[in-house]
Order: sequence, then C-alpha cells, then structure tokens
Amino acid sequence: MIRRAVLRQGSSLRTFSLFHTRILLPTTSIIRPNQPINQISNSKWYSTEPIVSDEQKSEKDEKSKNGGEAQNTSEEDPISKELEAKKREIIDLKPQNSCLQRTKKDRYLRSIADFRNLQERTKRDMQAARDFAIQKFAKDLIESVDNLDRALSIVPQEKLTNPDNSEDRKQLISLYEGLKMTEEVLMNTLKKNGLERFDPSAEGVKFDPNEHEATFMVPIQGKEDNTVFDTQQKGFKLHGRVLRAAKVGVVKNS
Repeated sequence: MIRRAVLRQGSSLRTFSLFHTRILLPTTSIIRPNQPINQISNSKWYSTEPIVSDEQKSEKDEKSKNGGEAQNTSEEDPISKELEAKKREIIDLKPQNSCLQRTKKDRYLRSIADFRNLQERTKRDMQAARDFAIQKFAKDLIESVDNLDRALSIVPQEKLTNPDNSEDRKQLISLYEGLKMTEEVLMNTLKKNGLERFDPSAEGVKFDPNEHEATFMVPIQGKEDNTVFDTQQKGFKLHGRVLRAAKVGVVKNS
C-alpha cells in the first residue's frame, strides 16, 4: 500500500511539471519500487527558476513603472487631444454666438417697433371711427344749415339799417335776429362735434381743387389769377376732412 502511494505521488509530480514551469522536483527523479520510505522523505527539493538578484528586481520594477507611465501618457493623449479640440470649437463658436445675439436683439427691437406701430395705428383707426361716426348725419344736417343761411341772406341790409320804426320793420328785425341766433347756436354745436363751415371768398384765398369747386371763371382787373372772389355755396369740414367742397367763382384774366 505504501509503495503504491509513493508511486502515485511520483507520477503526479512528473505530470504537474509538464504544465507549470515553476515546480519543485526532488533530486531523485526516479523512485524505485524497492526504495525505502525513509530515503524518499529525506530527499531534497530544488526550484527550477533562475535566481534573481536584488538589482535585477529593482531594474525590473523601474521598467514596469516606466512602462506604466508610458501607458498612462498614451492613455491621456487622446483625452488631451479631445480637450484641445473642444477648446478650439469654443473659440470658433464665439463669433457665431455674438452674431446670433445681435440677430436676436435686432429681431427683438423690430418686434417692439412693430407692436408700437400697431398700437398707434389701432389708436388712430379707433379715433377716426369715433370722429367720423357722425359723417352721414352731418351731411344730412348741412341742408338745414344752408336753408338758414339762405333765409338770412334774403333779408335786405337796407331794411335792417332803415331808421323807420314801423311795426313791420320791428317784426322783420326780430325774425332776422331769431334766425341769426338759431344759426349761431347750431354752428357752435356742430363745431363742438368737429363740423365747421368755411367761406373761401371771405378769406380771399387761392383756388384749391381739394376744397373748392369752380363753377365759373371771370376776368377781374386788379386781382390775381386763380383767386376766389365769389361763393355760391359754402363748404364744410369734419375734423379737418372736406365733407363738402365750396362752390366758388374764380378770377382768370388770361
């Protein structure tokens, strides 16, 4: 039994030496069947690796350190390159960023200007709608004002200035003054609402096709051409806009 165990141990040691370089082998490579057990136990074991001195170990450690540092630098090189590339990208993007900021600022200012213009335009439109809401009513009312003006113009100035104290004259003066007061009150009311009457001949202005309508032309000595000298029908303006042009006579010497 003991011999079989020793034989198995020897065969296992030889098999292990085939797969591992660093093994311990006994000095007796062959175990004989008749060899005593005490001789096997007294056998010495030796290492197959070469003996390495301390200097060689230190050199090996330095080489391994240098190799590790080189490996670290080689690993850090791509990172540093990537960082440099990112820095260059940031530097290149700075002009684009400033240009983009200017564009956004311009758009912002234009939006504000457009909004303010829209506010002003809306305000003007609303004001115009309020001002000219009575335009149709004012046109219809002009006829009544014209009738009052005709009634006042029919009364001769001679009868008004005549010193006669007859009853008929007193009644005529009372009627004239009543119509005159009615016209003044009506014109003041219309003026408060933006409706005004104008007489070009009384002002002695030049003919303006935007405000006047020439019904006839007459040569008159001592007056310039295109001067309004007679008004057949007075004109009206609503908030500065011509509601009805005045019908006038114009001077034309040539």
